[in-house]
Amino acid sequence: MPRRTEAIDDYASAVPQIVLSSTDGDFLDHLIPILKDASNSRRTPALIQCLSQYTEDREADIERIGMTKHEEFLDSVNQLQNVREDAVALIDEILKLNQSIQSSTEQLAEQKSALVNTKAVRQNISDASDALKESLKVLHAFNYAHDLVRRKQYYSALKSLEDLQNEHLVPILQNRYATQHRLADAIQKSIPASRKAISEAVMADLNTWLFRIREASQFLGELAWYYTEQRRLRQKKRVEEDSFLSNFKLNSSIELVCDESEELDVLDNEELQIAFTPLFEAVHIHEALNQADRFRSEYAATRRQQKDLLLPSSIDLSAEDESSLSSLLEGITGFAILEKATMRRVPHLRSAIEVEELWESMCSTAINIASKALNDVTNAEVLLKIKGVVALFIQTMEGYGYPVSSLETFMLTLFDKYAELLRRRFSEDFQEIVSTDDYMPMAINSQEEFDKVINVSWYTPEQDVENIAFPCVLPFSQMYPLCCIDIQNFLNQFYFFSDDHFQHSDVLDESLRKSLDELLTEKVCQSLVERLSSQYLGQIVQILINLEHFETACQELELLLISARSSTSAGGPLKLNATEEFRNNKKTAEKRIFELVNSKIDDLVDTAEYDWLTTTDPSEPSSYMQTLTRYLSNIMNSTLLGLPREIKELIYFDALSHTANKILALPLSNEVKYISSSAVLALAQDVRYLTTFVSSLENGEMLKENLDELQQTVNLLQSDNHEEFYDMSVRNKKYNRVDALNGPILLEKLNTSAAQASTRSAPLSNLSSRFGMMK
Repeated sequence: MPRRTEAIDDYASAVPQIVLSSTDGDFLDHLIPILKDASNSRRTPALIQCLSQYTEDREADIERIGMTKHEEFLDSVNQLQNVREDAVALIDEILKLNQSIQSSTEQLAEQKSALVNTKAVRQNISDASDALKESLKVLHAFNYAHDLVRRKQYYSALKSLEDLQNEHLVPILQNRYATQHRLADAIQKSIPASRKAISEAVMADLNTWLFRIREASQFLGELAWYYTEQRRLRQKKRVEEDSFLSNFKLNSSIELVCDESEELDVLDNEELQIAFTPLFEAVHIHEALNQADRFRSEYAATRRQQKDLLLPSSIDLSAEDESSLSSLLEGITGFAILEKATMRRVPHLRSAIEVEELWESMCSTAINIASKALNDVTNAEVLLKIKGVVALFIQTMEGYGYPVSSLETFMLTLFDKYAELLRRRFSEDFQEIVSTDDYMPMAINSQEEFDKVINVSWYTPEQDVENIAFPCVLPFSQMYPLCCIDIQNFLNQFYFFSDDHFQHSDVLDESLRKSLDELLTEKVCQSLVERLSSQYLGQIVQILINLEHFETACQELELLLISARSSTSAGGPLKLNATEEFRNNKKTAEKRIFELVNSKIDDLVDTAEYDWLTTTDPSEPSSYMQTLTRYLSNIMNSTLLGLPREIKELIYFDALSHTANKILALPLSNEVKYISSSAVLALAQDVRYLTTFVSSLENGEMLKENLDELQQTVNLLQSDNHEEFYDMSVRNKKYNRVDALNGPILLEKLNTSAAQASTRSAPLSNLSSRFGMMK
């Protein structure tokens, strides 16, 4: 920068120095500073005035000199005139030069000022550029962090904010000479908001992910069920190939080892892919923000809300398809699988206790919902489908390590309901079969019909099928095979419940036994017993035959139930109460047959028209006796034909015994006062006719024992020596079956009749007999 020229205070002393300069260079050296000073100090008029004054002084000197030296003066004047002209010209030039210098000086000053200003601006620009560069670095880092957020690189964004704070903001804020304090402070204050924005963005992505997995839960559950069903089929195939594997259930260690080559990841397959990246990122971000506990609680609350949204307030189980229950349980399956996967991937986020509590809550709610809906289910087949859905659900969740005890308990509830519906349905079937039966032996028209009946009934023909001629008649009525079919269907329906997954086989066996007892006892046996009040002997006989076959069926059922019951059931013999009921009520039916047969016998015997005082010998048996024997023959060869031999013999025994007692009661009647010998002869002829009829029967000799008392009584009445009856030795030999009280009564009536007859013919003969004088 040029040195500043000192100011000139007195131009009057400076002007002579200019004028008196010896050379032009000195002249200019003295002139230029004075002109510059006058220009800068704006004293140009003063300079001109000094120059004019100097000129006037020199003119005055010249004039004085000219007065003394005229010629010289004139020369001097001329010279001076020339000098003056030159001076005027010089002054003009000086003025021009002054103006030029002044103009140049102003330009120079302006340029210098501009230069100074330019340097200042340049410095400011440089400083501003440096500050701007630093600010741009900060802003770039800040914007980069937000750009990472927009690109969903949340952890990188969070790390970028941390780097921004450590590398830029803190140094700026700690440097008091830094020019970016306000910017750094503003950004520093905005970092918490940025972190919060990152947290919110992460949560927004997580909530979107949670919504998507909630929407995918049912499909995930459906995939898991499908995979379990495929495992079932593979296990079934393996069991068919190796029966030893039947000892190992689904989800057992052996089954899992056998099936490990077919393992399917339900979370990552061709049908469904569920990535846990948003969850991992959210956990990572919140851990970086030291908000892990808050995030854990918020996540747990969100999952509880999703669980509540998953469970409806009610479902409909009465429809033919089980879609509503399947949708519910598939959703729970998917939800629980995701919870298990989350716990496995992020152990510190979801604890086993939390997951199991959530699982138990879902199971409890689902069971309550289903239990309410069960009240509307009236179809056992629908309930069987429901059981199949629940069983598949249990096996699937068991494979993921979830406890299923509450579901197993619910299976018992389903089974109780199922058993109740089966009992109700088959009760109606049995009642209809019993009520619509014709109670006639079942007619079979062909071999095909015969085979069908034999296949469905517990019945073994007495002879080979090849020897049976068709059409033929089976001993039981059509209700028996129909009930056998229903019994077998009932058994199959019961065991259907244990096909897929039912861990309570002992309960099933016991319930089946009780249900069979209830159905056979109350709906079959009791209904048959109620029909024993019928007056139609053929119906009663058919009921007895049916009871006989039902007893056999019950015995076969006992063996069948023993062979079919599971290994977990109690061992030992198995008895159906129905077996004893049928056996006991066979006795009731037999008694009823006895009653009807005896009632008919009573009616026939009551038609006997014995004239106990007749004197005419009979020529033929009484009509009632002929009708009686014909009746006994008919019922044995038709009505009672289907009965077992021992029962028929028992009926014959009872009927003949009753007949003998009834006939014997005729002369013992109080109305009969006297019995004639002709009447005894008529009675003897009827007894002989009856004995002959009995002898013609199978086992006739044994059956005749029922007529011994009647026969011996008639022999006693026909005896010539009635006193033999009173001789114990003779009576035990000849009349041991005659009642000790009835014999004397009949003899009294016979003797009284004979005495009266003798009195009419010989009035005094009575006196001799009274004294024992008769021959």
